[in-house]
Amino acid sequence: MTTWGNRSPIAAAMLNPALIAAVLATAAQGHHKESGQGMPWTLSFIVAPMVLHQSTRHALPTSTRTHLAAWAGKNPLMRAGFPARAQALAEPVKEGTRFGLTHRALALDAEGRLHSTYQRPRGYRPPEQLDQMLRKAGLAGRWLAKADNPATVFAVLGVTP
Repeated sequence: MTTWGNRSPIAAAMLNPALIAAVLATAAQGHHKESGQGMPWTLSFIVAPMVLHQSTRHALPTSTRTHLAAWAGKNPLMRAGFPARAQALAEPVKEGTRFGLTHRALALDAEGRLHSTYQRPRGYRPPEQLDQMLRKAGLAGRWLAKADNPATVFAVLGVTP
């Protein structure tokens, strides 16, 4: 991982651990809402590139009724670049997960599932771009909860663990 002093300002802003922890916590909340279980931590490596990459975020469906494989088929350019984005974000996702666990925004259970312990303060309205990321993270968590297992998600998106 590049040290903070050597990161570009854009990378430091968009890939900062607190942002990634917030995205993962929101996705874990969505996953729990849909499945009643925590989100398998391996899906963190799918959620982050889905939500942090603007073009992919905008291409995500508006509801969970769209099947992941159908979405991937209708968005071949998003799917084609997805493995490289996931690979590039692997270290920032690990850093964000550690940050979330350290600051108790995330919890990890014995089965390797992430749970969100974060509650947004009442009346807090995040800036528009952050709000959009968090809304899409919640959708992604609910959407990925409908998949049979994380291996299926990885295979459909062409990502190798």
